[in-house]
Amino acid sequence: MKKRRRIVDRRDALVRAAYSVIARKGFEGLRLREVATKAGIDHSTVHHHFRTKRDLIGAVLDYATERFRPPPRGNNAKPTALHEHLNFLAHMIVDRPELHVVLREFDLHATRDARVRAIIREREDGWRDRLAQRIQIAAEAGNWPSRFEPASGAELVIAVVKGASFNQGTATKVLNLLQELLARHSPARRTKRTRI
Repeated sequence: MKKRRRIVDRRDALVRAAYSVIARKGFEGLRLREVATKAGIDHSTVHHHFRTKRDLIGAVLDYATERFRPPPRGNNAKPTALHEHLNFLAHMIVDRPELHVVLREFDLHATRDARVRAIIREREDGWRDRLAQRIQIAAEAGNWPSRFEPASGAELVIAVVKGASFNQGTATKVLNLLQELLARHSPARRTKRTRI
């Protein structure tokens, strides 16, 4: 049991070290020797924990995306409302800027590496699905522009969030503006305006 715990601890240390290197130096600065040194592990043993550098990169992406997972709320819990989710993301951009630096590094690297692009796509599919659920709920309540289907709406939200994450100083304003624009063009808002 102790050996298993030590292996898990070393693996976690490598992931956190690689995350830190990517946050400071980007993908181009990611060197396994530096990661091993930062983790306090001999360089020659890195491949005992991660067969390839790509495996380590996938683990770093998992580590980064885990930071967005809220605590479990039960099996039948509905996803949070879209506005709550966007507020949460705005706070994450402001409070955890290094997290978004790492994630944008992944996005930029993916433009040149199809395998990294596939890893990101696989990890983001859950986010897309949950966003589409939130959008469907908002549409049913009349709080989403009817001309945007949920899947396209999810892509819009993802694009705005990723763009906003490049500047933590304006991220909250940008995501609030997105919410305002969506609300302004929602059927419920148009109905209220015509009743006045």
